[in-house]
Amino acid sequence: MTFPIRFQVLTLAGKPWPELRDQVKQIESLGFDVAAVPDHFCDWANPPAPWLECWTLLAALATETTTVRLASNVAQIPLRNPGVLAHQAITVDQVSGGRLELGLGTGLMIDPGTEMVGLPNWSNSERVDRFGEYLELLGLLLEHGETSYSGTYYSASGAVMNPSSLQRPRVPLVAAALGPKMMAHASRLADTWNTMSFNPDFDAQLSELSTRADSMDSLCAESGRDPNTLRRSANLFDAEARASGGRLRYYDDDELFVRIVRALLASGYSDIGLYYPTDPSQLQAFERIASDIIPRLRAETV
Repeated sequence: MTFPIRFQVLTLAGKPWPELRDQVKQIESLGFDVAAVPDHFCDWANPPAPWLECWTLLAALATETTTVRLASNVAQIPLRNPGVLAHQAITVDQVSGGRLELGLGTGLMIDPGTEMVGLPNWSNSERVDRFGEYLELLGLLLEHGETSYSGTYYSASGAVMNPSSLQRPRVPLVAAALGPKMMAHASRLADTWNTMSFNPDFDAQLSELSTRADSMDSLCAESGRDPNTLRRSANLFDAEARASGGRLRYYDDDELFVRIVRALLASGYSDIGLYYPTDPSQLQAFERIASDIIPRLRAETV
């Protein structure tokens, strides 16, 4: 494996700040590598529910943590101009001492947030077309002190970034991609490719993700990129969790968790994304996995 194994935990933003802060500090204290928050204008599945904003949260969390890396999983391109997002990301990178990873995605047409604030709800095909251009411009803005760019959807004219990214050559870009066009964008322009499967059967998930990893190898070859230079990340999504009150099956079964992680590592994924338990009864299992099981899995990859 080209990259060392890393474990990321996504914690949802629909909770009071003190609780969310404490969860991320716990994620750090348990030795996880990355703590991530999502990016929506509201809880897209329950709009009236409480919800905190992604980049404000990341800046606040940067002052409350010292070692864990912080990530957007994932920033939605309809919500911000690339220049605005680049400025936000650089600020968080500076505040965190160079611990930011900028996850980016197209967002969802069914997310009501864009229309709530009068933003256009682009079709999925337009979102995909825009994504490649957005990702390209964002990379330039994050790396250079001044950027000019002219594209079909986005442009920049002498856009000044001072200061620039604290990390060099820039803040790492994580592109969320499931389909071939999005994966092609990731193969050309991202530092990390993030993906997931929505299949309720974990064996089917693993098969799908393995096939997708092979496809990414081919896409990298087509774009002239060494596949080993692209970090690969997979989120452990449980399609049955919402119906079971948020309970995640892989926290109830250590053998299942180990089998899933080993299979993903064998397929070339180095970054494994977990979800912070929303069912309090699973917190003990979450902590046990962090303290006992994950160290063993790390040792297997050395």
